[in-house]
Amino acid sequence: MKLSFAVFAAAAFTASAAIAGGDHALHQEGAVMSSADSGKAADFDILAAHAHRDGNTVTFHMTTAGTAGASVPAAGGTVGGADVWSYVWPTSLDPSAVGFEGGAGILALAATSHPDFDDTPLYDENGDGDPANDGVEWHSHWVVLTPTEACGPGALSVRDIAEGTAPKLPATWPGFPVFLDSPGFTPLFDGPEIKVNAGFASDVQLDGVAYDGVTSALRVNANIHAPLLCVTNVFDVASGDLSLPGTLQ
Repeated sequence: MKLSFAVFAAAAFTASAAIAGGDHALHQEGAVMSSADSGKAADFDILAAHAHRDGNTVTFHMTTAGTAGASVPAAGGTVGGADVWSYVWPTSLDPSAVGFEGGAGILALAATSHPDFDDTPLYDENGDGDPANDGVEWHSHWVVLTPTEACGPGALSVRDIAEGTAPKLPATWPGFPVFLDSPGFTPLFDGPEIKVNAGFASDVQLDGVAYDGVTSALRVNANIHAPLLCVTNVFDVASGDLSLPGTLQ
């Protein structure tokens, strides 16, 4: 899987732009910091990941070495085998915090782009009056991740909903047979920075929640069958080891 080479040319400029600002993840006390790596695509090379709260709203943000969101997957023409690129914040929150069945796996917030399908049926991200053609536009999901050997040794997938089962799901579940929610939080971009503001119910305990930052690629199973959505490539992990060292304040 290849990322656009053009993003490397802008790396030096966007990195300096990040330093000039003061509200990016890179400048926040307690951020999970990561060294730049010229061997990685700049817009997926994490420099810092951070999350902070204001009441029941949590701001998840990430600073990259390039222009965040600059690259999107190439369209393949079919849902089976479709590529998904993502900025992800894994958390220690139980999936029940956003309406999933409790204890189902690792709850993560993700911003994704995938031109071959649309999984946000309630929203019209590109504003053209058709809510079913927006997959390439960066949009948000809650996902529940679980280790899945069928995706490869040590690989993760978005947890499948087994046939014949009816787990608890959020009201904005888009109908795909996986633990995936489409809450409608809009990803915001500012040069090297991506930010997503996520709202929680008033009874969700947020103090001390642990988090990390990841950039990755996923792929829909060619047969559109379990496992439906595998993590196929991890571009970068802010902590280096997915230890969730960040703490929400």
